[in-house]
Amino acid sequence: MMTASDLPRQEEHLFAVLSGKRFLAMEGLGNEVPFFIYPYAPEDALEVGRAKRRLRNRLGAQGVEVLEVDLYDLAVEILQARGVWDRLLGIEPEQDRDDFRELLQGMLDPQRHLAPAIRARLAERDCDIVFLTGIGEVFPYIRSHNVLNNLQSVVTGRPMLMFFPGRYEQSDTLGSSLVLFGRLTDDQYYRAKNILEQEA
Repeated sequence: MMTASDLPRQEEHLFAVLSGKRFLAMEGLGNEVPFFIYPYAPEDALEVGRAKRRLRNRLGAQGVEVLEVDLYDLAVEILQARGVWDRLLGIEPEQDRDDFRELLQGMLDPQRHLAPAIRARLAERDCDIVFLTGIGEVFPYIRSHNVLNNLQSVVTGRPMLMFFPGRYEQSDTLGSSLVLFGRLTDDQYYRAKNILEQEA
């Protein structure tokens, strides 16, 4: 994990990689999915959010269209569209935490609800890159590895970058795992590449 002083350098690296023809054409991936992870220290979330907005603007100026999917906003939209949002807010304070988590996990199942909603967004708007954000805000109701697994057949023909508040640990012996907030192992996920290790 890099330090906060490395954030400007990371931002420049991200711009160089994301605006590159090779990256946009998904060259050199073989048969692997074009999913990338940008791991960052959770305490840098506000600055990373500002950097993400600057990146979108800079990429847009280069003619590279970015579609951002914020999982928190998407989850709220799905629950509101189903007419259960206000009821959930009402029962949450009295509900057992584990029961409430199970209830929300069912209502926001990645395969049945999130992936179709993201597919619909992709159909509405043409884009070159998908930014997947809001990972920390929806934990533990939505697990990032489940979302990634269910998006492999949805986000096609373009790369996707997930902004991940934590560590993406890759090991030849233990495989790869997403460690949310640097503390909670979200689960094994080996198909994505660390964007900070990509050449521009």
